[in-house]
Amino acid sequence: MSDLGTKVLLEVVVDTLQSLEAALDGGADRIELCSALGLGGLTPSLGLMQAAAAATVPVYALIRPRAGDFVYDTSDLVVMRADIDAARDTGMAGVVIGANLSGGALDLDMLEALVLHADGLGRTLHRAFDMTGEGMQAALDQAVDLEFERVLTSGGAESAPAGLARLHQLFDWAAGRIGIMPGAGITAESAARLAAALPLCEIHGSCSAMVAGHGDGARLGFLPHRLTSAVQVRAMKAAVGRS
Repeated sequence: MSDLGTKVLLEVVVDTLQSLEAALDGGADRIELCSALGLGGLTPSLGLMQAAAAATVPVYALIRPRAGDFVYDTSDLVVMRADIDAARDTGMAGVVIGANLSGGALDLDMLEALVLHADGLGRTLHRAFDMTGEGMQAALDQAVDLEFERVLTSGGAESAPAGLARLHQLFDWAAGRIGIMPGAGITAESAARLAAALPLCEIHGSCSAMVAGHGDGARLGFLPHRLTSAVQVRAMKAAVGRS
């Protein structure tokens, strides 16, 4: 369980400038910046990165060139290197990266290339880590060797609350060598349960609510989207003892 004297950092993932502003208004401690959260998050646009550079907290840009899995080839690597350059040039504090082999293990060659290219930036290993299945303990050791700051993980489950047992193991395996940041499907209510059960130092959520679209968009296939709520950010902070 979280030490009552320890501040739990709240990272909020956003994909629009409106959500970024709401996250900051609610007191987010760090931002993960992306586009297309409805697809699980893709690399943010250059314009969004430029706008986010004025944020008063660290901003990490997601580097994910397409939807789907995290099995990448050399053409994807070209794109991701250029996107890392854009993140650096616009003043992002770090990047969020990950890559798998077809069997689910971490793609160490791809990750070594990305980590090398991101030298000087903070680095989070994203939920490609959750694809490693029974190899998760070995993957954690590999993340340490690659000098990631933290792993964003649901414990391999559909949501972090559902992955609580594995999250317990991850904290034990990490033994302070790397940060374990629970994320996926976390609400203020479930964040309080996680904080009571785990030695949390940081937690990740969207703190968002669905916003109905305008006009005839839904019929034509343009889905409603989610926006971060400052109220939900404050509620999440209060739930983990950061009110």
